[in-house]
Amino acid sequence: MPLPLENYALVGDLHTGCLVGTDGSVDWLCFPRFDSASMFGALLGDRDHGRWLVAPVDAEATSTRRYLDDTFVLVTRWTTSTGVVEVTDLMPIGDRRADLVRRVTGVEGTVTLHEDLRIRFGYSTALPWVRQLPDGDDVALVATAGPDAVVVRGPHLTAADHTHAARFDVAAGETVDMTLTWYPSHREPPTPIDVDERLAQTTAWWQDWASRCEVTGAWSAEVRRSLLILRALTNEDTGGIVAAATTSLPEQLGGSRNWDYRYVWLRDASMTLQALILHGFAEEAEQWRGWLLRAIAGDPADVQIMYGLAGERLLLEREVAELPGYEGASPVRVGNAAFTQYQGDVFGEVMVALHEARLLGVAESEYSWPLQRALMQYVEDNWDRPDNGIWEIRGELQHFTHSRVMVWAALDRAVAGVEQFGLEGPVERWRRLRDEVRAEIEREGWDPTRGTYTQHYGSTEVDASLLQMAQVGFVAPDDPRMTGTVAAIEHDLLHDGLLLRYRTESGVDGLAGGENPFLTCSFWLVEQYARSGRLDDATALMDRLVGYANDVGMLSEEVEVATGRHVGNTPQALSHLALVRAADAISGAREASREAEPARASAS
Repeated sequence: MPLPLENYALVGDLHTGCLVGTDGSVDWLCFPRFDSASMFGALLGDRDHGRWLVAPVDAEATSTRRYLDDTFVLVTRWTTSTGVVEVTDLMPIGDRRADLVRRVTGVEGTVTLHEDLRIRFGYSTALPWVRQLPDGDDVALVATAGPDAVVVRGPHLTAADHTHAARFDVAAGETVDMTLTWYPSHREPPTPIDVDERLAQTTAWWQDWASRCEVTGAWSAEVRRSLLILRALTNEDTGGIVAAATTSLPEQLGGSRNWDYRYVWLRDASMTLQALILHGFAEEAEQWRGWLLRAIAGDPADVQIMYGLAGERLLLEREVAELPGYEGASPVRVGNAAFTQYQGDVFGEVMVALHEARLLGVAESEYSWPLQRALMQYVEDNWDRPDNGIWEIRGELQHFTHSRVMVWAALDRAVAGVEQFGLEGPVERWRRLRDEVRAEIEREGWDPTRGTYTQHYGSTEVDASLLQMAQVGFVAPDDPRMTGTVAAIEHDLLHDGLLLRYRTESGVDGLAGGENPFLTCSFWLVEQYARSGRLDDATALMDRLVGYANDVGMLSEEVEVATGRHVGNTPQALSHLALVRAADAISGAREASREAEPARASAS
């Protein structure tokens, strides 16, 4: 059985990532990209669906773990009855290879370890042909199935029942290196790497990137780690930002709301971009804008809400029967049918993010503003369509209030591009439509009886996404309409102190079962509290939320409040970027309060 999700740590190389458990097992790995088929899939089944375990044989061994400062080099320290060892896991960066390195270093005494390697390509559909081949003065294990191959170097492995195992001792001062390298099976196995060199270079790369983080104030450690996680989920070649490193981790343990998040949502990537550029990463903004230009090039009518890492458009959803699912939660899905949906809000998120980039000095390129004008033409032609909404509803299409607000935001930022930056565009037409959209929202998306904006037109339900209305400037955070909406959200959606996205029992999403509180929404509530003068409430909720992060600072999509267990795909970009925004909002509110203090004192 896989471990609780909070017991995993991400190790990545800016192309893909693996999840390493506190038990020393790599239970999830897709080479060479995040959205490739898994070769270690125990996370969605058991050890026979693929894993790589390196741990002491002592059943009473205990472990602690940490990342080397500001890196994704994971160090697990094992203490046993006979000694202490450290296992260092890393995926080297910058060498255009697909390597996973596991180094064991003796610290005290002598520790006996065992290695258990079970390679299962193609989401556990392909048992490889495995052989031992000469490798210089040693022997390497080579496993091949279809287009995939890996070469494994380290202690001699013995085969038994589709498993390869080794047992070895490591004394104080000794080092044992194990490497696994993926390569296309039609090529020769890559040569060995210099582990010392790659460890040093990878550590230096991460620390150099983190040194550019502009982070101050409370929760700076959590913000810094969140920014690092957002970078780890960003492809270094294409600029595409995956929503999470995993697929099909359930939103409710044992449930069927299991989706593949290893793709680039325009919404999530836009919000991630905002978080990065606000903390000093203009280069990443330019890279992502380049990805956007390539992905949506052509007819604006063909724009999708999500793409593959390199801009792939066809993300057909299918079920993988060979994987039983995390703790039996099925089906396991790869691909995501949401790529065919219309979600009107994504244009707002894209335009808001690109406007933020302009404000921070990222100059428009020859093609970037024409691209935005093309998007705005599509918005003008389609703004009044019902859609699937931010939560990718698979039920009846609706006129979601949040989607309309984001249409308003797209028009507002297009107008600002002309008025503030001198860009060319039909500004009068955009202004008129912006005012028309606002009037419609106030007329159709407002419930005067409850004093709240509604989830969609004609509904009395509320939705946590309405918290973004203040974020994009549609309404002030302390406006009575916004505070009334917050009161309704608190009444309907707070579950043991954390927010649900919406009431699944309303039937709006067309799906069976329920889900747990969505961490992003609770961070949005923190931001709203901070910006509307409820600073104590913001601080208390923020402290609780960051407390759900695991020992290495990772957050999943949702949390099971009663147990504190992580649920949903992990690490979740949306959770971490919302954490960054929430911390920024509290810091901003505290700074504003300090600046206002002298004025209050002089007035008294």
